[in-house]
Amino acid sequence: MANKTAKEKQRITEGSNVTRPGATIILTQPQRFSIGLDDYMQSIRGAENVDFTRRVRLYDIYSESLMDPHLFSVVQKRKSGVLGRKIEFRRNGVADDKVNRQIASPWFLRFLGDALDAEYRGFTLVQFYINEKGWIDYYLVPRKHVDPVLRVIKTRQDDLMGEPFDNYADLLMIRGKEPLGILARTAPYVIYKRGTIGDWAQLAEIFGRPIRKYTYDASDPEARRASLEAAESQGGASVFLCPDGSKLEFIEPGNLSGSSDMYSALTDRYNAEMSKAVLGNTLTTEASKTGTQALGTVHNKVELELIEQDALSILNLLNYDMTEQFAALGINTQGGEFVYVEEADLGQVKTKAELLEKAVNVFGLPMADDYLYEQLNIEKPNNYEQLKAEMEKKKKDSNPFAPLATPPVGDYPQEEVAGKRPKNRARSFFGHAPQTDGALDW
Repeated sequence: MANKTAKEKQRITEGSNVTRPGATIILTQPQRFSIGLDDYMQSIRGAENVDFTRRVRLYDIYSESLMDPHLFSVVQKRKSGVLGRKIEFRRNGVADDKVNRQIASPWFLRFLGDALDAEYRGFTLVQFYINEKGWIDYYLVPRKHVDPVLRVIKTRQDDLMGEPFDNYADLLMIRGKEPLGILARTAPYVIYKRGTIGDWAQLAEIFGRPIRKYTYDASDPEARRASLEAAESQGGASVFLCPDGSKLEFIEPGNLSGSSDMYSALTDRYNAEMSKAVLGNTLTTEASKTGTQALGTVHNKVELELIEQDALSILNLLNYDMTEQFAALGINTQGGEFVYVEEADLGQVKTKAELLEKAVNVFGLPMADDYLYEQLNIEKPNNYEQLKAEMEKKKKDSNPFAPLATPPVGDYPQEEVAGKRPKNRARSFFGHAPQTDGALDW
């Protein structure tokens, strides 16, 4: 029991060689801005090594890839489809305030974002604890220090071995559908795109502005100096200085505008491939000359299906994988479940209300009050029967000749109830007379 208690109190800490040399994890600055296809291929081979997985370089490439604005935006778009939903814990259909107070704190939204990142980076490893304020919190273990195959945590990112997961309590491993994550598919396009945009910028810099040509007398050094000063004072465009009598030719590409269009088309292609890898489509992020509304609807449906899968995976994580974690943190979730709170769309509710009104008043379709409450997303009052009776009485008092909403069967002869009541010819003459069989109610 003593070992178990010590294990439960053991926390993963991080630091550096200078500030906290005794920490569990010694952090190292990521390598950036020098990524090529050779680096990418070597990192994939190292990550897929069966005996000693080496993912350090791969996760540096992932961090660098997310510097691309298009990739970052499509990833955030897919994640926001889940993070924008409200989650609630209910027991027997009733919200549990104690649990909901915990998941309403800031840690929960951060945790959902890190949990969704498992789809993009392959996995997420966290350690839960109670902070000094009494709220649940967690530590995200840097992925470069984790070997998910051997299940160890490395002190330094380049170590081959480390401490087993079993040395720490309250660890939760969240795995994505793909071992290396979605970013393994998008990284090559980020590398290609960066090189393409660099060449495009160089093309614009060289051929996108006019070139200035200065001619000076070769026998007059002062004229050459004056030409240089004039060139430096007139901006950063290309300048050529030629002595008088020399010849300078400019040979431009055969199709300069076509070259520019090629770079633009390649950049659009790379963005489209990244959109398909993350969102499953392209028309919800980029405009298309050939795209139609029907095609856009199909693409949007595919995107929504992916978001629904992510949303379901989060509920499964909370309702199944985290039950032991919540219990260890003193949060009782037995007999209940986490659900998404459906937000009513006012536009849809208004349209549905108009259709229901037409169905009742125009077509005369009978509808149960409970069904109307459900469709209009209105809470049924506890004293419903009393309020209903008061409304009927007020309606009767305002119009004494109006029929009751639901006439009791006992007030009519049996032959009328069965549809065999003899026809009263006087009623056809007095069409608007009170329905009291001719007797006045004094």
